[in-house]
Amino acid sequence: MTTTHFWRSAIDPLRVMSARVLHWEEEQPQQREEALAVEEPLEVRLNQRSLAVIMRTPGHDRELAVGFLFNEGLLRSPQEVLQVTEAVDADGLPLPNVIEVTRRAEGSPVEQATAACQATFERHFAVSSSCGLCGKNSIADLLTSIAPLEPDGLRIRASVLYTLPERLRAAQALFSHTGGLHAAALFSREGDLLLLREDVGRHNAVDKLVGFGLLQNSFPYREHILMVSGRTSFEIIQKALYARIPCVAAISAPSSLAVELAEQAGITLIGFLRGHSMNVYTHPERLLSAS
Repeated sequence: MTTTHFWRSAIDPLRVMSARVLHWEEEQPQQREEALAVEEPLEVRLNQRSLAVIMRTPGHDRELAVGFLFNEGLLRSPQEVLQVTEAVDADGLPLPNVIEVTRRAEGSPVEQATAACQATFERHFAVSSSCGLCGKNSIADLLTSIAPLEPDGLRIRASVLYTLPERLRAAQALFSHTGGLHAAALFSREGDLLLLREDVGRHNAVDKLVGFGLLQNSFPYREHILMVSGRTSFEIIQKALYARIPCVAAISAPSSLAVELAEQAGITLIGFLRGHSMNVYTHPERLLSAS
């Protein structure tokens, strides 16, 4: 029996750990150092009430907390966010991995505003790095609370979309070391990289993008393209709908429910975006050819 040794990496001590592993090449094993993406819990509190524990990669935690609360319907606009701070204990000392969001006291109490998810929160449900917290029963239920996107507005050249995977990959600094992080990025219609976040959870990476927009008052993202490094799930499209993102592109495949939601939500959904080819699953009218 062996014991794995971990230590903080000089690459990024907050988000990367180093570990000694036994690497096999053909029939020959040898010891070597490998970089690992850090995964730690983050407790999110709203108005001093603990709502969820999210397994995430540290960094941009305030963005993650605010984006998560917005995408779960617990915040409705940037104006509702009064303060976002690291929580402190009774002695005023910082509590690691705990973010406190203070919401303006207006309208109904938080307990009433969170009725749809309250049972989950009461159990202090831990959100894993591969799933969302509070799934909607159906697409129809979701679209009763938020309107689909209008077909006008954003138009994108196919030639621009073909450049996005390489630009995304080149900007994934931590993935290049660990190979264990998802990425989500916002691009302009001209293909300029505007914002990128990496995390062990693909949903967390999108929440961080949304949280940035809310905290910086650059929200919603009506003229942006969302690019994700993995597959596209129902939850990713749901978050894009809340953020009013008209186009979602991915290197891998979408799920069937993601396609159904994108169609009804008015979102252009692109998958298998690799090289100079892609599948356009929904709303192809936003794409322009060179001819």
